[in-house]
Amino acid sequence: MLLTLKDIHKSYGTMENRTEVLKGIDLSLEEGEFCVLLGPSGSGKSTLLNIVGGIDHADSGSIIIHGDEMSSMKDRQLTAYRRKHLGYIFQSYNLIPNLTVRENIEVGAYLGSDPLPVDDLLKTLGLTEHQRKLPNQLSGGQQQRTAIGRAIVKNPDILLCDEPTGALDYNTSKDILVLIETVNQKYGNTIIMVTHNDALKNMADRVVTLRDGQIRKNYRNESKTAAADLEW
Repeated sequence: MLLTLKDIHKSYGTMENRTEVLKGIDLSLEEGEFCVLLGPSGSGKSTLLNIVGGIDHADSGSIIIHGDEMSSMKDRQLTAYRRKHLGYIFQSYNLIPNLTVRENIEVGAYLGSDPLPVDDLLKTLGLTEHQRKLPNQLSGGQQQRTAIGRAIVKNPDILLCDEPTGALDYNTSKDILVLIETVNQKYGNTIIMVTHNDALKNMADRVVTLRDGQIRKNYRNESKTAAADLEW
């Protein structure tokens, strides 16, 4: 098993203002699995993603990736863990404005010990003809493609996607979902994607529904729908 979460708890605030956001999360994912985390605002899905990503810390419980226990890691070990195992795609693109598309992606390549070929990745992303452009010369969809390229070029075990189409229009969102699906199939990265869009569960291998900090549903999707065929 690539990723195992055991009894993850997380609260914010103190004393009478304390709010329990995650209330004992258990979840296991296999290598190459595409998992969609569904739930309304406040359900805990982004908090869970941030804990898996080492951006936030659980109050208790364990996270094991490739047999490594994350909760026991020091800061330097945690930084190495993020560099080795994880790629991040957020709703905001966070590109470096004075670097070209290619250079933004190459920044990610420097973080990996076994990066993917940049030229091949640019072709997969549909960015070859745009590789010399700066971010402000790109459409929103092209900027998100560049951000995806930066995240996956280091060839991470797990790609964490937090509402990756949230700032995009319908057609561009479909294009980005097709791209994420292609990345999963071509490079074999395990993908965890947070969304509030119920239709996206149909493209996933595993669907996990959260409500009030607990997993309400966790099932394998026996009949997946291609991202290009999704409707909402």
